[in-house]
Amino acid sequence: MTLATVVILAAALACFAVRLAVGPTLADRTIALNGIVLVGMGGIAAYAAHTGNGAFLPAVVALALVGPIANGMIARFIERRG
Repeated sequence: MTLATVVILAAALACFAVRLAVGPTLADRTIALNGIVLVGMGGIAAYAAHTGNGAFLPAVVALALVGPIANGMIARFIERRG
């Protein structure tokens, strides 16, 4: 992986972690957690591109398929709650 990719992903992860810890509402924390998952997916994809080893790419596909469903469920929970 190039250094620029690692630095950008680490900066995004730090920003999402701060939002997860500080976020005043449940929606802020949900968005931060989704962002952390996306950063992880980007890291796995960048690692696969760098090494040529696609062993973990099915996990990225599974997360990409399950992520919107989970976000919809959380949004429905937040809507009913308040």
